[in-house]
Amino acid sequence: MSSSGHAHQHTDPAREHHDHGHGHDHGHGHSHDHQHDHGHHHHGGFKGWLVELFVPHTHDAADSIDDAMEASVEGVRALKISLFLLLATTVLQFLVVLISGSVALLADTIHNFSDALTAVPLWVAFILGRRAATRRYTYGFGRAEDLAGLFIVAVVALSAVVAAWQSVDRLLHPQPLSNLWWVFAAGLIGFAGNEAVAMYRIRVGRRIGSAALVADGVHARTDGFTSLAVVLGAVGVMLGFPLADPIVGLLISAAILVLLWGTVRSIGRRLMDGIEPDLVDKAQKALEGAPGVLAVPRLQLRWSGHRLQGAATLLMDDGVTLADAEKVTQEARHRLGHALPKIDDMMLTPLSNATDNQLHVRSS
Repeated sequence: MSSSGHAHQHTDPAREHHDHGHGHDHGHGHSHDHQHDHGHHHHGGFKGWLVELFVPHTHDAADSIDDAMEASVEGVRALKISLFLLLATTVLQFLVVLISGSVALLADTIHNFSDALTAVPLWVAFILGRRAATRRYTYGFGRAEDLAGLFIVAVVALSAVVAAWQSVDRLLHPQPLSNLWWVFAAGLIGFAGNEAVAMYRIRVGRRIGSAALVADGVHARTDGFTSLAVVLGAVGVMLGFPLADPIVGLLISAAILVLLWGTVRSIGRRLMDGIEPDLVDKAQKALEGAPGVLAVPRLQLRWSGHRLQGAATLLMDDGVTLADAEKVTQEARHRLGHALPKIDDMMLTPLSNATDNQLHVRSS
């Protein structure tokens, strides 16, 4: 039997994608296992703390948002709040610059202001991702989010290079600092503001599955440690070591570039349609658990922004009827929705075990 050639329509990421009604009594006689063992390799000790600090995971199924519109709205809200918080931090730092005349603090203030604006392209990407698919962009515009993530990575790398250049320049041409206590306070303000934004962005990014938003959170965290370098430099000057500021700046710049590699891999993997293996395992377990499904010979998943898309072939008994195949497929879809709440668009194709041909069942 040949395939019916059914037309698979793209699901608008802005629409509710669950057609199986999680809120109803399903009566399937099975329990949904909500233990979330992601299978990540966690480093221990100081290295593990450092990796989790700058290269956090991008999904957290235990506290996930499974509605596409709600996820986009929460992502935009996180960007708005964090943008205004960073701008407020920048204003406070600039006031201290006017009082202290610190060139180092002025550079950090300008750095924080320019970095706060990286939220704008990600904001635009979230809004763009809500648009329905077109004849030219048949999969929608979710990838705009990952492109914005690449832009953020580039800005972080550039800021680390600029900070290193400034540190080298200060080593070669030392500059005296005045009103050190004001500089100390402003550095703490910059660190606290950036760390608060980082925690908020990373938490929301994990919930909605946005690697770009997590990357922007890591960006804010690195900016916070750059501001902390101003504090450490001021302490060093107070203790009679004027070169402490540029030396600490160089060390932090090097750390940013090294730790940035994890974020680059995360964004790049998504652009190459890479997927976390544990998500594939979850999907396969859910589909194979549906009564009537013998095996899942083909399973594909990919991220499009902070939503999942994919396709799978369901191998069924040779005597299955079209009506039964439809019921089995819908049950498999229901189980998959519980296992992967962030999935938006999944094409399931029933396959006869006897003929190895696709059944004429539309399931999209």
